[in-house]
Amino acid sequence: MDLSSLVSGGAPGGANGGGAPGGLIKDTSTAEFMTDVIEASKTQPVLVDFWAPWCGPCKQLGPLLEKAVQEAKGAVKLVKMNIDEHPSIPQQMGVQSIPAVFAFVDGRPVDGFMGALPESQIKEFIARLAGPSAEEAELEDVLASAQAALDEGDVAGAAEIFAAVLQEDRTNLAAIGGLTRCLVASGELDRARQTLALTPPGKEGDAVIAGARAVLELATQTADVGDIQTLAAQLESDPNDHQARFDLALALNARGDREDAVNHLVEIIRRKRDWNDEAARKQLVQFFEAWGPVDPMTIEARRKLSSVLFS
Repeated sequence: MDLSSLVSGGAPGGANGGGAPGGLIKDTSTAEFMTDVIEASKTQPVLVDFWAPWCGPCKQLGPLLEKAVQEAKGAVKLVKMNIDEHPSIPQQMGVQSIPAVFAFVDGRPVDGFMGALPESQIKEFIARLAGPSAEEAELEDVLASAQAALDEGDVAGAAEIFAAVLQEDRTNLAAIGGLTRCLVASGELDRARQTLALTPPGKEGDAVIAGARAVLELATQTADVGDIQTLAAQLESDPNDHQARFDLALALNARGDREDAVNHLVEIIRRKRDWNDEAARKQLVQFFEAWGPVDPMTIEARRKLSSVLFS
């Protein structure tokens, strides 16, 4: 929607130019719309609140909207337009009921809502529009560096970073999951369980937490299986010893030989799919949770599993 031709020829309105400190909130007119909204949105997201003095829901929404914008600390600006005094812009935009809020970015409307929303939804709308704050972006970089360290085998370095994040925010899921993985890698299973217990109620199903829990459960299972050479010898003497093959798969995965671990579990499924209540298939699913859905080994193992299940 191009409003520049309409705005450039508009008549001056009655905007008072006032607003919150720092210019985050102000009234506008048809004549000032180009400057206050179109041009301003090229450097910062701008919300436009179309309202009228007689509108009850507008009086309910207005203070909540202003409060949310102020709390966003400069992430967005708010421009208010009285549609009774300045009807041409809302008509151009097809506004048929108020309150109506439009979000402008780079000179164009990109999102919006109508009606009086609760405060929580207003904050979510602004957060979605503004994107991550500088502080949030910095935190994401810190967590990414910790994950990179863990991927490269620097377990101690990764654990130190994850722990530092948790000191600032004990509910950070990425830090909880990351530190849990570090502690498992260090063999500190009890501390890993304590760390995983920091997960906030209702967040147990989050992918990061589910993956860390799967890693911990795998480590716990592996502690009870036998020596790889012993298990391999048992399997050589009896290829249908599914328990030995199953335990060998766990031991191989713990050693980092994920491909052979997958192959043994798939072989159990090929030989006797329903063995031990489909334990091999369920174990593969646990591997997938621990490795993550986009891990190349997860993708390859899913392909192998499908080829057996649907052959």
